[in-house]
Amino acid sequence: MIQVENLHRHFGGFRAVDGASLTIAKGSITGLIGPNGAGKSTLFNVIAGVLPPTSGRVLMDGEDITGLPPHDLFHKGLLRTFQIAHEFPTMTVRENLMMVPGAQTGESILSAWFARSRIRDEERALRAKADEVLDFLTIPHLAEEKAGNLSGGQKKLLELGRTMMVEAKIVFLDEVGAGVNRTLLNTIGDAIVRLNRDRGYTFCVIEHDMDFIGRLCDPVIVMAEGKVLAEGPAAHIMENEAVIEAYLGTGLKNKVTGGDR
Repeated sequence: MIQVENLHRHFGGFRAVDGASLTIAKGSITGLIGPNGAGKSTLFNVIAGVLPPTSGRVLMDGEDITGLPPHDLFHKGLLRTFQIAHEFPTMTVRENLMMVPGAQTGESILSAWFARSRIRDEERALRAKADEVLDFLTIPHLAEEKAGNLSGGQKKLLELGRTMMVEAKIVFLDEVGAGVNRTLLNTIGDAIVRLNRDRGYTFCVIEHDMDFIGRLCDPVIVMAEGKVLAEGPAAHIMENEAVIEAYLGTGLKNKVTGGDR
């Protein structure tokens, strides 16, 4: 679904992404790991149109999407979440979901005056869709809660829910587990697996929790210093000497091999 070819993104003399090439297969849950500063989030930002590349290109289903703005990519079904959740804090959880679909009739001033019945019909349908999403994520009890009052994990669930309000094809999740307790992280993981299995979503996930990555992701891509260092199943990645040296460290090596810390 996604093909990245020799992608560069420089900030002055700093090469945040330095010739990265990778593919994300349709229907996969692909993990993207690496140390802080490896270029993972910058890579996401370039793919999702938040930043233009210095050079290289990005293809989606064979179409060159390099440098397209996020709103164009949104309509093509490419969505991206961020390490820090972005919500409308004074609106309810349900209202946050209902805001997502574009080109709503009520966005037009004229329609607000002359197409009120159509607006009511759309809002009923959006409310029903939002409630379906809340049920899927097992958080219907939060429908009327102000989004700003949610915990970090609940906000991550809300971000995932917003991707379900449109016809998403691929979703880039940036550190979905950051600041999330284990129970909610398992809930998020279960939702990702069900969206992938039952609704055909393709995911690419940045995460530092290797248990989470190992449970969900195949393949796993490792970045270091702006480049792709290795790719393969999680179990093989955790045994890769180059990966251990660059990122995972002796602690995880001993955990994998059964040695002493």
